[in-house]
Amino acid sequence: MPQKVVQTPYPLIDSDPHAFRVIRYFRPSDYATVAAGTAAFPAALYFWDMADPTRLRLRTTLRFGGLLGFIGGFLMAYQRSSFRFWGWSENKREEEMDFAELSQRAKEGKPLYGESDQPMWVQNAAHVNSAFSQLKFHALPWFNLVNHPFHGTDPAKYGVTEKKEESQ
Repeated sequence: MPQKVVQTPYPLIDSDPHAFRVIRYFRPSDYATVAAGTAAFPAALYFWDMADPTRLRLRTTLRFGGLLGFIGGFLMAYQRSSFRFWGWSENKREEEMDFAELSQRAKEGKPLYGESDQPMWVQNAAHVNSAFSQLKFHALPWFNLVNHPFHGTDPAKYGVTEKKEESQ
């Protein structure tokens, strides 16, 4: 099945990046997003309780609110980082990091996107299920946790030759 080609204002780095790669490429502003979400949710609960007191201890509620805020902030930061991989927002830093990382892997003769012991049909299914899944975080948080060769970019730009490409 051909991959969907989306016209973006910035260069495409990876159409379906691995979850750990997305997290590794977080910017300081992404970490600030996680921190803001973690602090904002319990703060909103606290101020809501000040406006309409429940006369209950808020300790458990605020802890649970902090957990929900952390999860929401993390998902928002993950989505922002994914947008940079897709070329939907400014991604010069990620483009340079990606080129350096994958060129080094190509020089070492390693597969660009990691090795997988999964059969090709499982890798394909994982790609189909996780491609653009970051747009559906409101319904179901789904991450790409499988190494596969379907990333929408030309491996030749990293110095991969035809023989190495076929062995992947």
